[in-house]
Amino acid sequence: MSAATTRSRTPDRLCVEAVDLARAAAEETAAPGVVGEHVGVVADGDRVVTHLFACEDMGYRGWRWAVTVARASRAKVVTLDETVLLPGPDSLLAPEWVPWSERLRPGDMGPGDLLPTDADDLRLEPGFAADEEPPPDSAVSEDLAELAEAEDADLSDGAPAALPVAPRRGSVADVAEELGLGRARVLSRYGLHVAADRWEDSHGPGTPMAQAAPASCQSCGFLVPLTGSSLRQAFGVCANEFSPADGHVVALTFGCGGHSEAAVMPKTPQAPPLVLDETRTDTLPLGANGDRPDADARGDSEG
Repeated sequence: MSAATTRSRTPDRLCVEAVDLARAAAEETAAPGVVGEHVGVVADGDRVVTHLFACEDMGYRGWRWAVTVARASRAKVVTLDETVLLPGPDSLLAPEWVPWSERLRPGDMGPGDLLPTDADDLRLEPGFAADEEPPPDSAVSEDLAELAEAEDADLSDGAPAALPVAPRRGSVADVAEELGLGRARVLSRYGLHVAADRWEDSHGPGTPMAQAAPASCQSCGFLVPLTGSSLRQAFGVCANEFSPADGHVVALTFGCGGHSEAAVMPKTPQAPPLVLDETRTDTLPLGANGDRPDADARGDSEG
């Protein structure tokens, strides 16, 4: 066992007594009035001691100013090593740092933000690559192109000595772009599954809205089916502006009260024609003295 390992970690006496030196260093580093009382001494090594002072800053409750002093071997003078602000056992600490790629949540991106994807992102897999060799039986393969060019050549003077060089009539890249396949990466099976799980959690059959719906989206006239993906078998897009899922991808088993066939508004019934119109008044002529003519006729006959 070496002599260094047998040495005691008893604090050096001169370093322990250098409280004023340590306080002066802390007050020089900190703002005025934030260095509190001396709370302890820690022996960091042979002739190396750290003095701890309470931090009075309200924003750093429980933190401590740590000032490390040291003394060279056989020296009588204590020198300053470093001054730092360290958390104490009861101090309030920020949560552990998490990389942005792990703490990013849906809705965090704003205008102008860029979200790079890893080269080995499990949600993606290589799509079409322009340098891929077309299959031998492909219409754009080199062999078939040369044969087609040879058949079009004028054979009146006999067969050509060599097949002509076929012009570039098309490429796999051109065909792929026309078919919508000209992307470097596409969704992998894992990417499809995580997207389906996410959409089903927000607009799936297990949501309270779907549980109370009169029917599912599969029979709704406002559902716009997905195309070009295996997800079309289970999802669509809602196009009902009054639905809470308008513009969102919904599961076919989702539903809401805005279903197109759930409650069809009946037509306003037409009132039948009136037999006796009680809203109209009849005008009767009056005599010279304001009496009705039929009243005078009845009076003369009775007399």
